[in-house]
Formats: sequence, C-alpha cells, structure tokens
Amino acid sequence: MSFIPMVTPPVMQPETAWWFVFQNNKLLVEEKDGSVTIPQIRNLQEIGMTPIRKQYLGTLDGQHCYSVEVDEQMMPPKTMEFRGLRGLFESLDKDLWSIAGQAVQIVAWDQTHQFCGSCGQATESMEKERAKVCQPCNLTNYPRLSPAIIVAVLKDNKLLLGAPTRYEGEIYSVLAGFVEPGESLETCVAREVEEEVGIQVKNIQYFGSQPWPFPNSLMIGFTAEYAGGEINVDPTEILHADWYTVDKLPNFPGNASIARRLIDWFIEQHQ
Repeated sequence: MSFIPMVTPPVMQPETAWWFVFQNNKLLVEEKDGSVTIPQIRNLQEIGMTPIRKQYLGTLDGQHCYSVEVDEQMMPPKTMEFRGLRGLFESLDKDLWSIAGQAVQIVAWDQTHQFCGSCGQATESMEKERAKVCQPCNLTNYPRLSPAIIVAVLKDNKLLLGAPTRYEGEIYSVLAGFVEPGESLETCVAREVEEEVGIQVKNIQYFGSQPWPFPNSLMIGFTAEYAGGEINVDPTEILHADWYTVDKLPNFPGNASIARRLIDWFIEQHQ
C-alpha cells in the first residue's frame, strides 16, 4: 500500500476513511475476517465515540486517514478494543502499523501544544504544514523528534549485548542512547558505549534508521568495532553485558525494532 502524508484535510467528509483512534496511547483495532485491522468508517459517531481532537494524516491508497484522541472513559464497540501499539507489530498490516506510529506521535504533540510555552496563550494549527503557532508572540512549534543511536559492536566473531534494566534481565539487546545537544551521531555512539559498558569503539559505520514512536524517537543504527577497555556496566542502565557468538545468543528483541535488524545482520555475517 502507498501512503501519502498530508496536512490539509479534504473539503468534503469522505464516505469512509481509516481512523487511528488513541486512548492513553493505545490504538483502537477491529477484529475482522480473522485478522486485526484499523476501523474504516465515515466518522467516530458511527461507532458511538466522540473525539477530543482530530488530525488529518494523508491518504493510504487514495483513502483518507485521520488520527483521533478520545477520552479514557470511552468504551469501544464490542468488535473492537484498545491495544498497545508495540504488541500489534506482528498482527497489524505493516503499512497500517507504520502510519499508526506516526499518528500516535502527532496525537501526543497536538495534545501537549495547545498553549504557547513562551507566553501561555492558546496556539492555532497552521493550515499548510504540521505546526502550531502562537499569534501573540509568533512562536511556532513543530512535532518533536528525538534522535537516538543504536549500535552493534563487534569483537572478532562476537557481538556485544547488554540486558537493560527496564527489561529486568529477560531481554538482551545492542546498546542505544539519545543524542545530546551539540553532539554528532558518531560522537554519541562512542560516548554511549563507553558510558554504558566502559569500552571504546572504532570504525563506526552507518547501518540504517527507523522511526520509533515510543514515544517520539528516530533510531539511527550503526556498526562499530571494539577498540579497547574491559566491560564495566553502568548499573543504572545495564544489568549485565557480555560478548556473544552466534551459537550462544541470549534472548533478544522481536522483529519490530532496528535492534533486531542489527542482530540479524550479525547472525548472517557469522553463520
């Protein structure tokens, strides 16, 4: 399917549209013909729901798409339910999941930028671009994007994996961290690896990127080689870290993330 992002909604309400409805960051999905999908309806009133705020997203194969925020007390129809976006990666169509990832970020941005952060006056949505402007002081706010690096560090035929504290040691992954102001991506890679596990890296190479809507990141992937030092984890970030060969990998992330792509790349290179 082909998605074309847009800001200006159609003049006439379409007969049916894709509706990406969020309640506390959970997405409304519908069980249909044995699979999970996004509701295709004319409007929310059709399913007994009322939007707090609505945003136009663009078109998917010519069909209009909207994102919507609803009250946390609102109950979905019997054939629908609110589910966490992360857990829908395997069951929802990949294009719909990708649009939902954009939608949840736009919903959160719209929700948190109703008023100007400088003078406190109400903001207005701009007509031809995704932005909110304060008319009294002319401050303009665009959707927030937080760049973060993620890196596969190799030492001979081994991959560096760590167990983040947030996973309580159940999942091991490659290292990641947010870019700080004034930092290049490569500098961030070197800093994050040394801060989290105490080693130095070299030959940092770009691998790929992925939008990551948890909550509003752009994950920028790299590979790097071991340059020196001994593993000494920061206990506030990492429970345990070590070097792993292909035949002795611990539990690692599912298919949704670029972390998995980096690990799969390592496996392909060393089988």
